Amino acid sequence: MTNSIGRYEGEWAELVKLLNLGFAEPWSDAQLLAEQKMWEPARSIVASEDKELTGHTTSFGMTMSVPGGQLPVAGVSMVCVSPTHTRRGILRDLMRAQLTELHETGVEPVAVLTASEPVIYGRFGYGLGSDHQQITVPKASRALRPVAGADKVRVRYADPVEARPVTTRIHNDEALGRPGMFHHDARWESYVGGENVVTNTSGASPLRCVLASVDGEVTGYAHFRTRRTTKGFVDVSRVHARDLASHAALWQFLLNQDLLSETTYEQLPSDDPLLSLLVDPRAPKPTTADGLWVRLADVGKALAGRTYAEELDVVLGVSDDFLPWNAGHWHLVGGPAGATCEQTDRPADVLVDVRELGAVYLGKPSLELLGAAGLVEERTEGALAATSRAFLGKRLPWLDTGF
Repeated sequence: MTNSIGRYEGEWAELVKLLNLGFAEPWSDAQLLAEQKMWEPARSIVASEDKELTGHTTSFGMTMSVPGGQLPVAGVSMVCVSPTHTRRGILRDLMRAQLTELHETGVEPVAVLTASEPVIYGRFGYGLGSDHQQITVPKASRALRPVAGADKVRVRYADPVEARPVTTRIHNDEALGRPGMFHHDARWESYVGGENVVTNTSGASPLRCVLASVDGEVTGYAHFRTRRTTKGFVDVSRVHARDLASHAALWQFLLNQDLLSETTYEQLPSDDPLLSLLVDPRAPKPTTADGLWVRLADVGKALAGRTYAEELDVVLGVSDDFLPWNAGHWHLVGGPAGATCEQTDRPADVLVDVRELGAVYLGKPSLELLGAAGLVEERTEGALAATSRAFLGKRLPWLDTGF
């Protein structure tokens, strides 16, 4: 039978049945409640066969930082296909319907997601746009190199809910300068600053919060849990600070907990100062993990929606087998002050697939590296190096909040 694709008009409980099958592990009641509060029903698209749900995708309307500013994006989530209906093209049809809708509405030119299986989404034009480090620091290796002013920082416990106004402000101020982070409104801050139930909390304490302050002014915060299972450890979920001294003081606290043998953090920025401050650089045993996967639903609007590190005037020959309106030659003129991007008949200086554009869109290095792998082709001498430099951001992109 043929699966039909359309807007979901059913109830949350019916959708939960499909999600539990698709993700192979039933969500807890707490997880379901948290996800239901975040769900935007009007954005859900489903596949169905004889009134039975066979596939689903949705997205959250988000404001994400890109080099030079912030941009409305679609945070794609809850993507699943019933195990009885896999390998029938349902996921492809759902992805195409979702991206087509984004293009037609014209509000969110970029889609982003996190991938449970990273090999899936490249064929739909998503490129790996950020990474992060998963670390475990043994207590015996907690020593940090001295940081000026860290001894003047006071670290104290605070109630995570009562502290939301100040922690949200610190987070959003940092997000302005870090591509890949997105603005937390009240709904999102409740999601990440409450029990954060999407994380496995087995054997863990309630979510804890500490604030860093200097001369009475709050300068940073951390969220974490402590766990006493087969071993005792600190499980960090976020650290944000306005200055290096506060950042170092928060980490010294997190690394130095009595009765707990190690500190873990699964989403440390790949350029975080902690990696340089640890006296023993081998101690954290960092493992690189994929973060945001980025898809340009509208190449022209997306490339014009960010700034560039250097002045750039280039024609990109873009290939996109999945969304034909993106394919063609795009004249990109940009710099630190802004950009324009329009289709043109001029010959291409650089040939690039939309997947590779997604991979470098947030400033993650680099088009030249992709060219060295044979994934980008230079047609005009020097154009690839110049374009690669222009796409770089001041800081590495980072996904700090799962969705």
